[in-house]
Amino acid sequence: MESEMKLDKWGYQVRTCSDSCISAINSYYHQVLSYGRKRSVIMEAPKSDPECVLGNILAAHFLCSTGSSRVSLLIDTAKSFLEHASSYEKAVFECVMYLISPDRDDDLAVDLHSKLLREFPRDLVSLKRAQVLCFYMGRADLSLKLVERVLPMNSHEDYIYGMLAFPLLELGRMEEAEKAGKRGYEINKDDTWSQHAICHVYQHECRFKEAVEFMNDCSRSWSSLSSFMYTHNWWHVALCYLEGHAPMEKVRETYDECIWKELERSDAIPPEVYLNAIGLLLRVYIRGGHDIFGDRLKKLADYLTDQTIWFLEWHLDILIIWALSHTGELNKAEDLLKGLKSRVSMMTKKKQQIMQKGLSKLFINTGRATIRRHWNFLGTTLMPLTTR
Repeated sequence: MESEMKLDKWGYQVRTCSDSCISAINSYYHQVLSYGRKRSVIMEAPKSDPECVLGNILAAHFLCSTGSSRVSLLIDTAKSFLEHASSYEKAVFECVMYLISPDRDDDLAVDLHSKLLREFPRDLVSLKRAQVLCFYMGRADLSLKLVERVLPMNSHEDYIYGMLAFPLLELGRMEEAEKAGKRGYEINKDDTWSQHAICHVYQHECRFKEAVEFMNDCSRSWSSLSSFMYTHNWWHVALCYLEGHAPMEKVRETYDECIWKELERSDAIPPEVYLNAIGLLLRVYIRGGHDIFGDRLKKLADYLTDQTIWFLEWHLDILIIWALSHTGELNKAEDLLKGLKSRVSMMTKKKQQIMQKGLSKLFINTGRATIRRHWNFLGTTLMPLTTR
């Protein structure tokens, strides 16, 4: 028996008989756009309605980075009911399926999302997926085009202006980025992506005191953020102290109390914390403040030898290599570096060319002496990786 159609948050049709399924999908939308720490709520959708295509494919996308065996089952279930799904569900299914395919072409993945957004412009979660992909492609221009296209249909919505501000930042259009960020902040003062954009502008303009005061005021709304976004916001605060020539002890306090301490939370996601922790320590070491930080890098590196956190994200992997090599874990650093090189070799020629542009210097000889010798240059090369 076919299920009835219900409307999701965007007003688009979803075939399901379950109000709980729609509620879980809408809650997931909110968690994604707000960088919330309860994105796992999407797993309630297929539980409430095992036949819902949208619930199944969004749950599969949520789990795909974990290597969970449930991903295949969720995908197969979505496929089996796809014939009866709404046109919106079919469009999301096509985009997500291609996005998580191992041999995807990133340009085509963006094109598919662009096609979806032309027909369903209010779907800000699909816009977010596309923007994240554009970020990793280094294509802020594409990201901006996508958000500008759907802006007229979403001009009063939460989160849209933070999504507009970020590509403007990346393109160096700071005045426009600040205007967009502040508009988003006016609509919703808890919109952390708008807060983040405003902080970026203040940092760029060396308004460090203003940035710290602004972010400290905003921090009361951060407890519900994901481990990444929570520690990333505090990373920005610590960086403002560092670049604003505050005492190094103030930077250390922020690291201890607001970044490392996140690991004490039962629902913390450690790799997300490690990303911002290494990013800050890299900056500190380049600025010569390592003495004040004592053995914190060594303590962190002890966790980074765990190979289950390798190959989750290129950004994190490269920072891990720096941390391991800097603390004498040269064998581990070599192993990770060789693993990255192997993964590049298995990519399509198009992707290899793109990756090799960014990583060619890192891959010039993986010998221990080279790892030691090259980190002087890599310190400055890695700096841009820690500015987002």
